[in-house]
Amino acid sequence: MGIVPVNDRWDNARMKSHPGKTEWRRPAWMLALLVLLPALLVGCSGPKLADTPNLFIVTPEVDPFAEVPPAHQGNVVEVAYFTDRVPEERPDGSLRYGYGRSNSLALGLCNVSIGRDVSWEELVELSRSRRRNTKLPLRVIGIEEIVRAPSSIPAFVEEDGHPVPDPEQARKMKEVGAAVSELLTDRLRESRRKEVFLFVHGFNNTFEESMYRMAQLWHFIGREGLPIAYTWPAGAPGLLRGYTRDRESGEFTVYHLRETLRFLAGSEAVERIHIVAHSRGCDVAMSALRELHLQCIAAGLNTRETLKLGTVILAAADLDIDVVGMRIAADGLHLVPENLTMYLSEDDEAIGIASWLFRSVSRLGQLDPNALSPEGQRSIKLFPEIQFVQVDVRKKGLGHGYFIDNPAVLSDLILVLRDGRRAGAEHGRPLEPIGAFWHLDRDYPQFDEPVKAGGAR
Repeated sequence: MGIVPVNDRWDNARMKSHPGKTEWRRPAWMLALLVLLPALLVGCSGPKLADTPNLFIVTPEVDPFAEVPPAHQGNVVEVAYFTDRVPEERPDGSLRYGYGRSNSLALGLCNVSIGRDVSWEELVELSRSRRRNTKLPLRVIGIEEIVRAPSSIPAFVEEDGHPVPDPEQARKMKEVGAAVSELLTDRLRESRRKEVFLFVHGFNNTFEESMYRMAQLWHFIGREGLPIAYTWPAGAPGLLRGYTRDRESGEFTVYHLRETLRFLAGSEAVERIHIVAHSRGCDVAMSALRELHLQCIAAGLNTRETLKLGTVILAAADLDIDVVGMRIAADGLHLVPENLTMYLSEDDEAIGIASWLFRSVSRLGQLDPNALSPEGQRSIKLFPEIQFVQVDVRKKGLGHGYFIDNPAVLSDLILVLRDGRRAGAEHGRPLEPIGAFWHLDRDYPQFDEPVKAGGAR
């Protein structure tokens, strides 16, 4: 299937006729945004719980937190994490992670508090209210590294005059695998859904920011399953050099994400793995999945079954559309997940900067449906499990974090991850069909009939 073949007429002449798309013809404007990019992506104020999803407002009769087990109730969210950031020590002796790259992969637990001195009952009420009279700041209140694997670079010892793999390194890796399996089994014991929700962040994100995103997402989907953040060594300082270092750190981390997915899929406690990737994290996630997919094909295995892969979400993907065609569509990777949802926004200025910087014809996160050939449009319609969702909502900053920041988009994420709904009003996910794409506006969702939480109809 040619998932995103670009129309041959999408050339420089057409780009010049669309001022909003003429990114490389306005270098002064783009360079000004590049100067402000790190600050705009992080935001001016401290992190706080995202606005209440529209879904909770239009379905007040449904309590999305009704089935949260007692062990998960409270204003503190525990997020498991895998990371190949270098561990650092704060002046007070506590653990932190910066943007340094480590050759070893670590598993840990991070506690994120939502609000200060807020009871569970208050948090539930505030999480379902359009207007909040209580601030709900997010704060990391504890980080514990559980286990760290040995270096991923193979070690050798001499045996009978020949180099052989170091058995000590293999023994340590088995111990790490056992520790991962033990933690997964323990944390999923309390959940009725034996599923993992894995978040892969993007450019310029700190360790803490990835924890905030995953904590919020898991909270709003009803605290089911296990939240895990895969946090790679992003967040290097500098303008262009910060972005280029983060880009190469994304290439560096692919092996470790691959190993993370192996650990998760290899656990008997895990029945299904869902992945939410954002920005450059989309490239990281799809590169790791691609390598695993090719390995599965070579071994005669079914990739979806082997990886226990459920839903994959690519939000504001910082991926060149030609690269998508050759590294995702050409290898059939887009057909591996049970559901592949991609969120796109023409107002995403961060993606516009990347498009200008790399002189892309188009990038997935800003893909215009008119850029698809008729063949591409027809191909997409053949696969209802693949959805391109065009987002038209009020933006904050550069409009790059809308998948969590915007209550309309967050509502759709909940319907996908919590309920497993396919696109279309008939499935309880009332996106508006526009050609081969789906449209989502600021008033989404609007239902013609009552909707129940907790499962697709």
